[in-house]
Amino acid sequence: MTQAVNNEARMAASILRLFFHDCFVNGCDASILLDDTATLTGEKNAGPNRNSARGFQVIDTIKTRVDAACNATVSCADILALAARDGVVLLGGQTWTVPLGRRDARTASQSAANSQIPGPSSSLATLVNMFSNKGLSARDMTVLSGAHTIGQARCTTFRQRIYNDTNINAAFATTRRRNCPSTGGDGNLAPIDSTPARFDNSYYRDLVARRGLFHSDQELFNGGSQDAAVTGYSNNGASFLRDFAAAMVRLGNLSPLTGRNGEVRRNCRRIN
Repeated sequence: MTQAVNNEARMAASILRLFFHDCFVNGCDASILLDDTATLTGEKNAGPNRNSARGFQVIDTIKTRVDAACNATVSCADILALAARDGVVLLGGQTWTVPLGRRDARTASQSAANSQIPGPSSSLATLVNMFSNKGLSARDMTVLSGAHTIGQARCTTFRQRIYNDTNINAAFATTRRRNCPSTGGDGNLAPIDSTPARFDNSYYRDLVARRGLFHSDQELFNGGSQDAAVTGYSNNGASFLRDFAAAMVRLGNLSPLTGRNGEVRRNCRRIN
């Protein structure tokens, strides 16, 4: 992960996003890493992942090196959980102890990926409900959304916000429109917060300033139930880092395959 992040800081965010999207579909079981085959429809081409999920080659490289030292022992699911943590730490976040022993899924669910992963246009009620469905609280949702303090987003994911939303800083909207036209340029990138290569609380300060990039982000600070939490994290970066680390453990504990369930894949992209 050090090599990958030194090569491209954005990779830390990409791996963290892979972990989220993995855990929200049948638990943290590395199902998102599976390629489509004649007999298996994977999750990579689901709406939330198609043309945006990235970093698979980094996980492949880690798996190859781990297996060279300790063959067929460490699951792809554990590797993804550890890589997500290490990416956060490399960009300045707080470390946490990752519970290990997950095994890898032998199945995937494109339909669950399409229906259970929150999108950038989600309302606050939708966000709270989708996290609640996974056993995560509204506070967990707000702190885990702080993952958006790193990384870049494609124009297609925030176009609606910068052209149509009214609860947006005008100067910020104007700036983002320069690289995200009303039509075309879908893949043009913008930083999700004002310090996209530093894991800090700038995300929350941006929300207070009405500079959230996604509609779903600004929903956390828009006169609703999470305003106080956002204000708190905007004023106290240490509390955000601490709470994020704790929430990541809860996220990583979603429905792990253990014991005789699942397998330890030899290749993260296909079942044994």
